[in-house]
Amino acid sequence: MAIILIGALLTVAGVVYMAGATLRRGRLSGPAPAASDRPMPHLATPSPTLEPSRRGLGFLGLSQNWPGLLMVGVGLILLLSVAIL
Repeated sequence: MAIILIGALLTVAGVVYMAGATLRRGRLSGPAPAASDRPMPHLATPSPTLEPSRRGLGFLGLSQNWPGLLMVGVGLILLLSVAIL
């Protein structure tokens, strides 16, 4: 029973870690911060919108999310090991 609890906690903690890491990287509703040599992207409307003109999927990268992915992976392995045995 303890292995199931640890596996479930690791899986949930990994998902929460990845969500928190995404939120710490900056505003989701504004354009990505531009370097000083690049011009700011133009928005479709003059006021800030919830849909930025360009925002990459960099928040899904492996280099930023590896601790969360590791926690989810170990949690799933623990859950599957109990189900198989």
